[in-house]
Amino acid sequence: MGKKKAPVPAAAMATDGDIPVVGMREPCPCGSGRRYKACHGRVIEATDDARPFEAFVSEADLVALKELVPSATTPLKLLADPTRDVTLVTVLPMAYPALVRADGKILLAMQVNTTSGNASRDMAAALGDALFADPGNAVSPSRDLASPIRLHDLIDASTPLDITVHDNFDFWVEGAVTDEVRESLERASSHAHPTARLASVSGAYWTRIGDKEHLRWMTTYPEDALVNGLARLQVAGADDLGPETKYVGMFRAQGLVAPVWDLQVGFGADACEAPIVAFQERLEASMAQTAPLTDAERRARASINTGQVTLR
Repeated sequence: MGKKKAPVPAAAMATDGDIPVVGMREPCPCGSGRRYKACHGRVIEATDDARPFEAFVSEADLVALKELVPSATTPLKLLADPTRDVTLVTVLPMAYPALVRADGKILLAMQVNTTSGNASRDMAAALGDALFADPGNAVSPSRDLASPIRLHDLIDASTPLDITVHDNFDFWVEGAVTDEVRESLERASSHAHPTARLASVSGAYWTRIGDKEHLRWMTTYPEDALVNGLARLQVAGADDLGPETKYVGMFRAQGLVAPVWDLQVGFGADACEAPIVAFQERLEASMAQTAPLTDAERRARASINTGQVTLR
């Protein structure tokens, strides 16, 4: 797994009275006003593997946890030792890639500083370091850019993830906490916008950000087919999720493409379930069409591609 780094005492961060907001898309704790990933979380990526989590049956949800969801956890099954307690989390204090609790349980984070350009490789390096770290320590970011080991080499990638979305960061600590730590957790949680995972399709997450609600669906469809399907639906006036919803664009992250819809405030996550299933059926039927795109559909396709954003 490369040269081991000196561990960082987890107790120090767990009792710090000023736990910073560390989500990669949250404000940087330094006070610059920029997002953490564009400020102190910025790193130079050496490579850019297209789909680092493609080996996972829950690829869409993994990418969503890395890019969209503020606070969530899911257990992982370690291939070499299924009895070892490993939990995947969206983010840890100080953006640490992993930490080992006093009882030996490992927390492995997704939203960290990418050093190699391949998130699966970086997470495998962090997990490897955590397996050899003493209890009560956090793992420092790896600088081993040459390791061929990926996350699916260490954990079971064939089992769907059992994801729990949280509305706070209480999973950071265990047992009783001081008032000071509680205040720090509440400050961090205040920056986590409400989010819910849909049960009807994989990779779909409702969120409320400020006074707006959105549905973001991380898909695993081939991008070309997906864009063609969306273009046909757009021309047919069938690209929304029903009344009080509007398709507003798509973005690319970790090799996947995610359509996004605006929802009327108060729409809620439960009301998204049936419409997204119906949309998925329309989309797959649209993607299955073999006739060339019409002029209007080609213009729609060009518009969709022009407005696409890549998250890095």
